Amino acid sequence: MLDALVVAGQTTPAELVELTWADPAFVTTTLHRLLDLALAWESPEGLRALTGVGDALTGGSEGGASGLRPRSVERRSRADIDAALDVLEPGARALLEHVVDEGGAAKPGAARLGLRPEDAETPAEVLLAHRLLVPGGSLQPGLLVVPGEVGLALRDGRTTTAPIDHEPVLVAEPRSPRLALSAAVGAAADVVRRVENLLDWWATRPAAALRTTGLGVRELRAAAVHLQVDEAEAALLIEVTSAAGLIATRADAEGNQVWVPTEDFDRWRERPPAERWSELARAWLASPRLPGLVGERGPDQKPWNALSPELSAAGMPEAKAMTLAALAGLPPGEGLASGTGLPSLIARITWQRPRRPRTRPDLVAWAVAEAARLGITGTDVLTDYGRTLATGDDPAPLLATHLPAPVDHVLLQADLTAVAPGPLESDLARRLHQVADVESRGAATVFRFTTESIRRALDAGWTAAELHAFVLAASRTPVPQPLSYLIDDVVRGFGRLRVGVAHAFLRSEDESALAALESHPKASSLGLQRIAPTVLVSSVPIDVLLPRLRELGAAPVVEGPDGQIRVGVAEGLRARAPRTRDSADPARVAARHAAHLVSVISGLRDGEEVARSRPASASAPGGGVLSALREAIERRGAVLIGFTDHQGVINERAVVPLRVEGGQLAARDRDAERDDPDADRTYAVHRISRVVPL
Repeated sequence: MLDALVVAGQTTPAELVELTWADPAFVTTTLHRLLDLALAWESPEGLRALTGVGDALTGGSEGGASGLRPRSVERRSRADIDAALDVLEPGARALLEHVVDEGGAAKPGAARLGLRPEDAETPAEVLLAHRLLVPGGSLQPGLLVVPGEVGLALRDGRTTTAPIDHEPVLVAEPRSPRLALSAAVGAAADVVRRVENLLDWWATRPAAALRTTGLGVRELRAAAVHLQVDEAEAALLIEVTSAAGLIATRADAEGNQVWVPTEDFDRWRERPPAERWSELARAWLASPRLPGLVGERGPDQKPWNALSPELSAAGMPEAKAMTLAALAGLPPGEGLASGTGLPSLIARITWQRPRRPRTRPDLVAWAVAEAARLGITGTDVLTDYGRTLATGDDPAPLLATHLPAPVDHVLLQADLTAVAPGPLESDLARRLHQVADVESRGAATVFRFTTESIRRALDAGWTAAELHAFVLAASRTPVPQPLSYLIDDVVRGFGRLRVGVAHAFLRSEDESALAALESHPKASSLGLQRIAPTVLVSSVPIDVLLPRLRELGAAPVVEGPDGQIRVGVAEGLRARAPRTRDSADPARVAARHAAHLVSVISGLRDGEEVARSRPASASAPGGGVLSALREAIERRGAVLIGFTDHQGVINERAVVPLRVEGGQLAARDRDAERDDPDADRTYAVHRISRVVPL
């Protein structure tokens, strides 16, 4: 509708109904909407679009525009255009239709201008001779354009080739409500469990951050293996977790940036599962992130990394909201049809928002896939709590009615496995993951106790007594004897080898000298420990240890890796002395100051000369010039403008203003011939000193 107003120029509601291929009631309703939005207004000369709207309506039918240019100021009659079209040869007619379909502009090539119809030889020259193609002038130099009235005549008086008020139908098919709900609730529970598992893992083993604060490919692959999902789903979970504020970067002990859980993770973990999922889902809905691009390559052929700052799109939240709204419009129990459902959804959203970027189909496809993985939909059917999420309300109460109650026990088996008959309580699940590995998931989760899992618990600080007490308290069945034996065997071999940290060693054949040094009252800060009768190790670096030993009265020497004594005078370190302006050549400093003064004074003199040559009439306020120009554009009247050219000379010219955008006035010389290609010119508004209506 707005495009039709731009093509029409100044029109009436009745003529707009004729130009638009839609029901008259739809045209009237949409016109009132445009007037309310101040994108269209009723000027004294007729109904028209707001100035500047035409420049914003770029692109063809994919961008919601017809591709037709505005009608000429002095437009030809429909009968005259139809007569010219009737005498066209098929080749010229096909060329004209092709130019109109491609946006209404074309390059002239070798076509000659100013020919009579009988002298034209090529289809382009025939169109030029019949004035169906005209030069673009200075506004579009080097191009030929199709006037808007000619494009309307080709389309039988309408701006589009198809009705604009027919919304695409969403192709859907019925699905089993029980199956859809079961799939969605299971996915939602898995999301909460996997996010908690990931953050517990990163709390003890932080993920290294890239210099761009993103997550490397190796870290993403490790997270996918740990969560037992593919890399695409791992990227989605990590991005959603970041959007919810549950992870952030910080410096580790060595000063490197790593990804770790935030303080909000402890608060989030203590909430019920439904509320935890609700926080994640709402963060996903508002997030502009694009996890679907992770692993793909950008324009520079470098792969996109998860959590990279540039991996986002402003239109992604709207695509998610519109996708959920479209699915919510389907009857309960119906989802997108296999094969044709997603294309119909893309067509529906494209019709609703035609001026969105070309990536809209990808955004919608990602939104559908991510909603399924997060448990918002099941088998492409929007759940009841998903409908609540789409309306902006909290879905946690509805989801809580579908989630099974958490259990506080497991069933130990003789084959060193533990069966969880349902979702475990948060604390029990967290502790069980420390002492056992997940073997299979489903309605009941199976955990397996292994030598590695028991050793992992011991590394985390568990004792043998705590392990035995935990398996006894967590199980509703007696503890099998093989599990007790496994725990005792692992504990028996735990800690036989011990590893410590030492930065330097001290060796001497005189054991008494080492004993005196070890017992010295001022040697406590050296971190000395005897590991052999003639060897001490220290936790202090060697460059600190040597001067400390000398302060204690010892005379140490450095021993190299080959056992040789290293002595000698170390060369002192030096840095290059910084050069300042004051230390430079005084003659150059004086010359630089003199050149600076000359340039400043020359600028002042030039400004004074321009001020003396400017007449009094050139001091009109800029607001008055703009107001006069816009008024002339709206009334399509001629004005006399006074402007300063690039040589500083003040000129006057009678023009018909066309539009003012970006600080430039586009105008046509009032006395120019109709076919003059140089009649259209542009003027910088700040150079226009006065505007006089003619």
